[in-house]
Amino acid sequence: MAGPTGDSGPGIAGDDRVNFAFIALIVAVATIGGFMFGYDSGVINGTQDGLEQAFNLSALGTGLNVGAILLGCAFGAFIAGRLADAIGRRTVMQIAAVMFIISAIWAGAADSSAHFIIARFIGGLGVGAASVLSPAYISEVTPASIRGRLTSVQQIMIIIGLTGAFVANYALARTAGGSTAEFWMGFPAWRWMFWLQVIPAAIYLIALLVIPESPRFLVVKKKDAQAEAVLTKLFGAHAGARKVTEIRASLAADHKPKFSDLLDPVTRNIRPIVWAGLIIAVFQQLVGINIVFYYGAVLWQTVGFSENDALKINILSGVLSIAACLAAISVIDKIGRKPLLLVGSGGMFVTLATVAWCFSKATLVNGSLHLDDQTGLTALIAANAYVVFFNASWGPVMWVMLGEMFPNQMRGSALAVAGFAQWIANFAISVSFPWMAANLGLVATYGFYAVNALISFFLVQAWIKETRGRELEDMTN
Repeated sequence: MAGPTGDSGPGIAGDDRVNFAFIALIVAVATIGGFMFGYDSGVINGTQDGLEQAFNLSALGTGLNVGAILLGCAFGAFIAGRLADAIGRRTVMQIAAVMFIISAIWAGAADSSAHFIIARFIGGLGVGAASVLSPAYISEVTPASIRGRLTSVQQIMIIIGLTGAFVANYALARTAGGSTAEFWMGFPAWRWMFWLQVIPAAIYLIALLVIPESPRFLVVKKKDAQAEAVLTKLFGAHAGARKVTEIRASLAADHKPKFSDLLDPVTRNIRPIVWAGLIIAVFQQLVGINIVFYYGAVLWQTVGFSENDALKINILSGVLSIAACLAAISVIDKIGRKPLLLVGSGGMFVTLATVAWCFSKATLVNGSLHLDDQTGLTALIAANAYVVFFNASWGPVMWVMLGEMFPNQMRGSALAVAGFAQWIANFAISVSFPWMAANLGLVATYGFYAVNALISFFLVQAWIKETRGRELEDMTN
């Protein structure tokens, strides 16, 4: 077993029977949840004109309809961690898949803002569950030496889902002649943007039937034989039997998981490891990344781009995000998690500050903001550089660390709290953006995100400990 700074995981150093094909299948299926997370989050980007017309929304109303999914995500993440400790990781992911299907059908058919918000809230429950369980599940079935790379696939699938939504939105709007134009069966294109996600949601539900339950969950439930069978298929008979013993030993002195595990038993204060998880969960959102993904089309139209060009810019951002995630995967198990977070914080601060400066140069033309060609190009480059820095660092690293940094005993409870905090921060940033942009201006709004990126640099320096190469059973408080 790898030591605190070792590189080898079960079966890597002394057992050549690691079933990489089976591991790849598990990761591929589990991260479809990440794709759904991305699609469900990104689909809203091209539907806001349709929502505003259909439901006669104000700026605050638009924010609430966009942000409804995020409240669902917060509760889904909070419930999923503990529910997964009770009924299993795979079972909860199957429930999430059903919620994706229900939400997609209902959101597309909604005849009022209230119905739409309820539908998106249900989808959010699924997104929140998938967001915390997919990386946690992957961490529990993969070797320590490649765990960071494989868990990072979650972020790539999130971005692929976002990009898929952007491409689908663009194609539907272009074919119909606009997002609010009539499309197939007499329904406007923006409704089909939601209905289309039923297809990947159904694939996710069916694919979950072919992967096993987490062996760590099976050991907790005293199903050692089933756990050993899964681990043997993953790592070989010798490594499988050894890992069951190690997991059982790590749980020997533990009790049934409970939220009080997050407190120091002596001081009754929140444990430092929980604070560390909350920092990376919350600041991943306070830097404003989802403003680009949720409001990108509206933002670029605000400063003079056409709807068609704005949707193309979204696709460009998605492609660059995927490339950045691939770069992160290539180095995360070599240089570690913390260095990537620090580089990302610094890069995001500079690029966000540049975007804010560009918006300070905007002028009013016929009552609308406008950037000259040079400043518009600078803003576009800086905004996409910001997306690259985020997705080469905080994007994948946060999910990797939340899935691996907590000890076995508290993992479900800590994921519940960190996931809840992450989605509440997402909700606050996303719902507040239309109001902030209208009342404070884009300069102050993006300046706020830039300051948060700078603060995150110093918080990572002070609070975050490296987890590269460590077995989950070696994680301590």
